[in-house]
Amino acid sequence: MKLLAALLFALPAAALAADKAPPPLPRSIEGLPIGAIPPQDLPPAGCAAFLWTNTTNRALIAMASADPARIRFAPKGTLTDLVRTGQQGGGNYGFATHSDYAGGDYRLALDIEIVDRGDLSQGAVIPGGTLRIDRDGADTVIVPVVGIIGCTA
Repeated sequence: MKLLAALLFALPAAALAADKAPPPLPRSIEGLPIGAIPPQDLPPAGCAAFLWTNTTNRALIAMASADPARIRFAPKGTLTDLVRTGQQGGGNYGFATHSDYAGGDYRLALDIEIVDRGDLSQGAVIPGGTLRIDRDGADTVIVPVVGIIGCTA
């Protein structure tokens, strides 16, 4: 009887803990092999580029940070960080117009246009670009993106 009572008291606690778990991330956005990422905070110092799909349904699919030099995205709904392995071309805010990232069996190439605007302080807009996703043994996917760069002091 004591075991039954202990189980009955434990069930509501387990149900409450399950209610507090964050919802799973979508495994795919518009048929792409990546899902949306949850809202991201600016880094404590430096800049970050927030990237949305430039398609019918805008979804936040990646955040690149200047320092540490990495990109966060969600292949098949799993948050994944890759390190920057190279960059070239002009740019600003710690980003170049072309950046490469790699980790595990993923390689990403980010090509963006960075535009300063007078109505923005500590950042810029990304009116267009592409995120190329290469994975060993899978098709290459190129996603059109738009975004914004935000910086903290």
